Amino acid sequence: MKILLLGKNGQVGWELQRALQPLGEVTALDRSINENGLCGDVANFSAIAQVFNQIQPDIVINATAYTAVDKAESEQHAADLINHTAVAHLADLCKQQNVLLIHYSTDYVFDGTGTSAWTEDAVKQPVNYYGRSKRDGEIALETSQVRFINFRTCWVYGTHGHNFIKTMLKLAQTKEELGIIQDQVGVPTGAALIADVTAQSLRYYTLQTLDQQKQLHGHYHLAPAGETTWYEYANYIFEQARQRGMTLAIQKVNPIATSAYPTPACRPLNSRLNTQKLQQSFKLRLPEWQQGVAQVISEIL
Repeated sequence: MKILLLGKNGQVGWELQRALQPLGEVTALDRSINENGLCGDVANFSAIAQVFNQIQPDIVINATAYTAVDKAESEQHAADLINHTAVAHLADLCKQQNVLLIHYSTDYVFDGTGTSAWTEDAVKQPVNYYGRSKRDGEIALETSQVRFINFRTCWVYGTHGHNFIKTMLKLAQTKEELGIIQDQVGVPTGAALIADVTAQSLRYYTLQTLDQQKQLHGHYHLAPAGETTWYEYANYIFEQARQRGMTLAIQKVNPIATSAYPTPACRPLNSRLNTQKLQQSFKLRLPEWQQGVAQVISEIL
């Protein structure tokens, strides 16, 4: 089985390089040109077409994304190019060659109202441009008639790349007091978990009949069990860091409302994701969110 991984150096792509190895022959690319002259820049359509022709993949995993939520408000063309237009191009190539396309999206395709966990078929009404670009990418998948599996996730972190855990640990070493938002609810989702679930789902998929595979195509919500707020999440990070011997300056953490911390892009208040479909369809179980966070803090320290 030939697997083409795009976006190998992102948080999720980094972990996918590890998790996919047992499944087959993995070609992992980023935006630079590798030693074989292959370039994985999804915005360079001719380069991507060349990669398809040379590798002839069975499965393409698109771990690329424009994720700068606030910048997307002023860089709409860049966000749309990576999150929508490039996805449409990948979907077309995969459709032409009957390749399975694995993609990643976000809870930001929803408006964040209410307190119920979002199901896969909930109405998509994003409240910022990043969310709109990701929604448009999903629509491109749906309309292309490609064989696809799209994992929506939220609050992603990992040992590689920038994320909330690293930001909190850095601030806590110099700041005695911090204000952290406490009215946004979601689930911190580890890049390692996303990669492992992707690999496990692919393994399960390849063992099914063609009719069974057809039933598995579509959208899935991927997040660990439980829920928290950014405020509670930050406190858990500080507690875990101290348990591991890290000296922190932080003395006081104040809960603040989203409205007290205005940003260029609106943020959804409810990022809960219902993961029942994923667990039932691929016969897997998801761990509590604290497990992955504690693991990554240990690795970082």
